[in-house]
This record gives sequence, structure tokens and C-alpha cells, in this order.
Amino acid sequence: MLFKPLQFVTLVLAAIYQVGCDEHDHTYSEADEVVLWMNTVGPYHNRQETYEYYSLPFCRGPKESISHYHETLGEALLGVELEFSGVDIDFMADVTKTKYCSVDLSEEKYQAFSYAVKNHYWYQMYIDDLPIWGIVGEIEESGDGLYIWTHKKFDVGFNAKQIVDVNLTSEAKVKLAPNKKISFTYEVKWHQSKVKFEDRFDKYLDPNFFQHRIHWFSIFNSFMMVIFLVGLVSMILMRTLRKDYARYSKEEDLDDMEKDLGDEYGWKQVHGDVFRPASHPMMFSALIGTGYHIGMVSICVITFAIIGELYTERGSLLSTAIFVYAATAPVNGYCGGGLYARMGGKVWIKQMLLSAFLLPSLVCGMAFFINFIAIYYHASRAIPFGTMVAVSCICIFVILPLTLVGTVLGRNLAGQPNYPCRINAVPRPIPEKKWFMEPGVIVVLGGVLPFGSIFIEMYFIFTSFWAYKIYYVYGFMFLVFVILAIVTVCVTIVCTYFLLNAEDYRWQWTSFLAAASTSGYVYLYSFYYFFFKTKMYGLFQTAFYFGYMALFSIALGIMCGTFGYVGTSQFVRKIYSTVKID
Repeated sequence: MLFKPLQFVTLVLAAIYQVGCDEHDHTYSEADEVVLWMNTVGPYHNRQETYEYYSLPFCRGPKESISHYHETLGEALLGVELEFSGVDIDFMADVTKTKYCSVDLSEEKYQAFSYAVKNHYWYQMYIDDLPIWGIVGEIEESGDGLYIWTHKKFDVGFNAKQIVDVNLTSEAKVKLAPNKKISFTYEVKWHQSKVKFEDRFDKYLDPNFFQHRIHWFSIFNSFMMVIFLVGLVSMILMRTLRKDYARYSKEEDLDDMEKDLGDEYGWKQVHGDVFRPASHPMMFSALIGTGYHIGMVSICVITFAIIGELYTERGSLLSTAIFVYAATAPVNGYCGGGLYARMGGKVWIKQMLLSAFLLPSLVCGMAFFINFIAIYYHASRAIPFGTMVAVSCICIFVILPLTLVGTVLGRNLAGQPNYPCRINAVPRPIPEKKWFMEPGVIVVLGGVLPFGSIFIEMYFIFTSFWAYKIYYVYGFMFLVFVILAIVTVCVTIVCTYFLLNAEDYRWQWTSFLAAASTSGYVYLYSFYYFFFKTKMYGLFQTAFYFGYMALFSIALGIMCGTFGYVGTSQFVRKIYSTVKID
């Protein structure tokens, strides 16, 4: 596909300015043109494996001239391949059964249709942004004959000057055979409907699935876990810390020799090293900055989805996410750059570049890898060259400058270390401890409870993405997001307290990785979901599934890791600023 400058400009503008918009105003006068768009076709058992509708030897209608249509960046990335059907439909004008084209089944076309029928191919169309699904054909009960549906009957409901409902009935099945001529027909019936325009998408939702009692129960269960965990952390830690404070206060009254002879242990002993910069501060600060960024994007997109019902527009959720990610890039620079400066980092430009491109490079790298497979399979998921250039330009000319601005502000406004304890010149040796107090064990166990608070919601999210369900309960998602953040912070604080009591001051990476390990359990759960809840098969479906699940898990891990570090950082600063340390 050759790159066209006009297309590039359109895609960039769509990504930056046009969130959740469409060229149509959804208002028609009598006899106005209504466009039937053919989108994609693919196997029913994997909604993500899609191909252009006309990759099968379907024929087009006779009509050629249509109103203008332009594609948004979100649609291009999602593999939306709208092509005009050539079928003539006018608003409120009934059409009796009419032939619009025919196909001579050569051996090649016969084999293509046969393969589609055997693999249960479905196709998707759009009328006024309302999706319509139909099946290509069916297999005879005896298994000997293959049939294709040749007649499309559209039943369109309208309310005033707006289309509010579309139903498709496939009729007139014809047996497939080589060298046979097949004619395709269509029919349109219009009827008055009482459905309001703002409610027209409700028929595509599945409240019995998403608002099932188990969904409500999972939210309630997670909420009770939060209350229990917060109470437990507060009781145990505050009671334990009170004992520690009392013991340390008593030690202040002892002379130096009595202190030396006393039993010194616990978190106070590492006060001279606990605020020592984390190892690999550049990578650590880049991860924390990216985690702040992902968290901010998640909150904004979920809020917009709740307010604006973004699921009703093609690609609007992805376009919104891209726009918000680009617009909030200063958050990444400010948080990551400020942390790097507090850790004494000097190579701030390098850190800024790493922070700005850490997540985009992972996403683009995985997307390009999957894109090569999609191109090999001629799938509609193959990203056009122009779209790749548009995404690259957004990263270079929008995200990078805004990250630079945030980094400069972060270094100047939040880059001065203000630790409550002085840092020793020589690091204190870390004593031996029991195996279950090792950072590696703490990291593995740290993600169990956070995963337990969200795994039911993961099932609903996976089902909406990998099956024919439209996720619309973003209020539930917001609650789960808050629960996940609270549980992650509480668990990480407990883990860090145990680590510091073992006189191990390497809490920064441990707190981050213990919280981030939640994503490891999510990725393991994705294996279970793939093998037991889907019927996917083949290289393309497997690579697509596990590739994008890996990206989702990495982003979730970075965000959870940041939650854990930020909460733990406040906890560590609080306990060491309360105790008087000479």
C-alpha cells in the first residue's frame, strides 16, 4: 500500500482531534442515500481473525457513487475495512426482492466459498454505524453438501429522521458447485420504531452476561477484601510499629555501651541505607514514570467511556486512548524525571528518551511482529503503512516534546531529595535471613491477592475482547481499578515491612516487582482462558492472542508496580520521619 500524504494528515488529525466522531450526523430526509458498508469476514470462533469482505469472491452491486467516508486512526488499527457494497438503499424507501449481482463459480471461487462455509465464516456490515452480522453459509446435516445464503433481507427501523434498528435475515440457500452461476439478491423493509436514537445500541448489549449475579458478587467480594486487608494492615502494622517505637524510644535513653550490648534489630537499623537510590535508577525511574502515565490514561479513558458511551462508535475507545496517552505525556516526564533527579541521576536526556519510548516501543515492536503474520495471512488486522507512519509521528512530534516538558518541570520542581534520614557513605551489609524473607519469594507472593481481587473481571474483559460481547459496564471496571490500587498498595506495604525488619533495605525494586507480579498471574490466566474458553487455533490466532495478552500484562504490571512503589514510598518516609534518629 503506497503512502498518501492526504491520508496521513487525515489519520493524524483524527487521532488528535476526532475522538468518537463520524462523518455522518445520523439524520436523514426521505429518499436520502443510506450506505451499506461491507466490513470484514472471518471464522466465528475467533472474532480477531478477520479478512476483507471481498477477500471472498462476493460481488458488488451496480451503484458506484457514494457519499464521502474517512477512516479514523482507531478504525485503521482495529482492522476496520469498510467498503461500499454497491447496493442502492434510500431512507424510508422499501425495496422488493432485487438482484444486485451474480458470481460464476470457477474452481478457485468454489474452493474459497467452501473453505469459508466449512470454517463457519461470518461477515459484518454497517448501516448508519449499526453493526450487522450474517453467516456465509451452512453445511448440510448429512455433511455432504455445502450451501451459501444468497438473499439478504434488511428490516430497518426509523424514529423520525434517524435510523434506530437494523435486522438481517439470510434466506435462499444455494448449493455450492463448480462452474455454477449464483445470483445475489437483497430486500429492504422500513418500519416505524419507538426506540430512541440514544438507546439504539442497547440491543447489542448483553446485560444477562455482564450484570449477572456473579459479577456483582465478585465486586462485593473484592470490596470486602479491601476492607479486611486495610483493617488488617492498619491493626497489625500500627500495633507492631507502636512496639517498635516504644523499644527504640527506650534505646534513646541508654548510653552508647548499653546500646552496643543491646539486641539491635529491625527496620530502624537500616535507616542509613533505606533511602539509598535504587539500582539501575534510569530504568527504575522510566518504569515509574510510565506507570504513572498508564494509570492516568486508564482513569481518563474509563471516565470518558462511562460518560460518553464510547463503545457505540467504531474505534472511538482506541482513538480516545491514543489521544489521552499523547496529551498526558507530561505526567510521564514529570514523575519519572523528578524521581531520577532525586536519585542523583545525571544523564537526564537519556532517561527522558527511555521513559518516553519505553511503552510505545514495546507496543510497536509487538504490533509490527504480529503485523508481518497478518500480512502473510492477508488479514484485515494488517496495519497499513500510512497508519504506521502516523503512529510514529505522534510518538516523535507529540509524545516526545510533551515528555521533555514534563521532565524539565519534574527536575526543577520535584527533583530535590528531602529524605528524613541521612544516607551512609558505605552500604550496610545485608544479613542472612530465612528463605521466605528473600526478595525473590516476596515478589512471587506479592501479586496473589491483587490478582484475586480482579480475576473475575479479567474473565469479562477477555470475553468482550476475544468473543462476540460488547463491554459496556465501565462503572464496574472503575470500581475494580480502585480496588486493585488499594489492595496492591496494602499488600506491598506489608511485604516491604517484612523486608525492612529483616534489615534488607532493597525495598524499591522489591515493592515494584511484588506489585507488578500481578501481571504474571494475569498472563498465566490467559493461558487457561485460551485453552479452555476459546476455540482458537493456528499460528495467526495464537500469535495474535498471546502477543497482545503479553502487552496487556506488561502494561498492567508497570501500572501495578508503580502503585506498589508509590504507596510503599509514602509508608517508608512516614515511619522513618516519625522516629528520632541521631
